[in-house]
Amino acid sequence: QVQLVESGGGLVQPGESLRLSCAASGRTSSTSAMSWFRRAPGKEREFVAGVRRSGGQVYYADSVKGRFTFSGARLNVDNTVYLQMSSLKPEDTAIYYCAVGPTVILSQLRVPGAYAYWGQGTWVTVSS
Repeated sequence: QVQLVESGGGLVQPGESLRLSCAASGRTSSTSAMSWFRRAPGKEREFVAGVRRSGGQVYYADSVKGRFTFSGARLNVDNTVYLQMSSLKPEDTAIYYCAVGPTVILSQLRVPGAYAYWGQGTWVTVSS
């Protein structure tokens, strides 16, 4: 079992920044990938950024590339990872989740169903 707790969400204006945290506990050594997803009102859950233990490269959704940074994502080393979000836009408004999975292969990194453990999510609202 792995427990995940997200924090850091809030209300910000367009162009501002926010940093989300995800604290992991439990059997984190059994995980093969960790990712951030989000669900905007009325939309499906979508991939934001993720990393696999093998390789260590961070992958980003095109919509956030260059604005968001997934840091501290060294599986088995960091108990807390971060999603630094800059130049926020109204379309970034969503519940943000972190997720981990024991058997996530690269082709599944962006697939929510590939992840076994999820946090409760934290709301991010971008509005003027």
